[in-house]
Amino acid sequence: MAEVYQYKTIAAPTTAEFKDRGSKFLAYTYPIANTDDVKARLQLLKKEHPKAVHHCYAYRIGIDGLQYRANDDGEPSGSAGKPILGQIDSISVTNVLVVVVRYFGGTLLGVPGLINAYKTATHDALQQASFIEKWVEQQVEIQFDYPVMGEVMYLLRQSEATIYKQDLQLFCIVHAGIPVKHANEYIEKLSEIRGVIIK
Repeated sequence: MAEVYQYKTIAAPTTAEFKDRGSKFLAYTYPIANTDDVKARLQLLKKEHPKAVHHCYAYRIGIDGLQYRANDDGEPSGSAGKPILGQIDSISVTNVLVVVVRYFGGTLLGVPGLINAYKTATHDALQQASFIEKWVEQQVEIQFDYPVMGEVMYLLRQSEATIYKQDLQLFCIVHAGIPVKHANEYIEKLSEIRGVIIK
């Protein structure tokens, strides 16, 4: 199997709204890197919409297709999370979270009505997204002493790495994602710098 070096995801968050018989469905899309992002986004939306009855969501992370979740959050089984995930998969994107917040309008929509509402809200929100190709990355933690910071940062820039977290004191720690296509080469170069530890 050929090595995959890039994946398609959304460039920035989008929103859309769908209404059916008084119920309001607000869809939010987010580019994400991991499940911690999912938790953080859900917490923020629950604070933003405390009166909403459901916060249904789905996400897919990674390129192997194995890391995903579809959550109905109290709606009938398969009526919310699956239609949301189906929309994410239909446009072949990954590292994407979609949350649909529902305000109940007093009329039961039934399972077909719910599937349509969650699917449509998600579809409309994803239609507004612009898509980007990103490098598949190898996550590394680099520990080093302050004097060699210039060398470390130079190599990370050269490798087109994404810096996720950095703590630059006397002893520095940087969490970065180096594109897999040349990760080994740059990890080797970094480990040749005196005192650098790579995890």
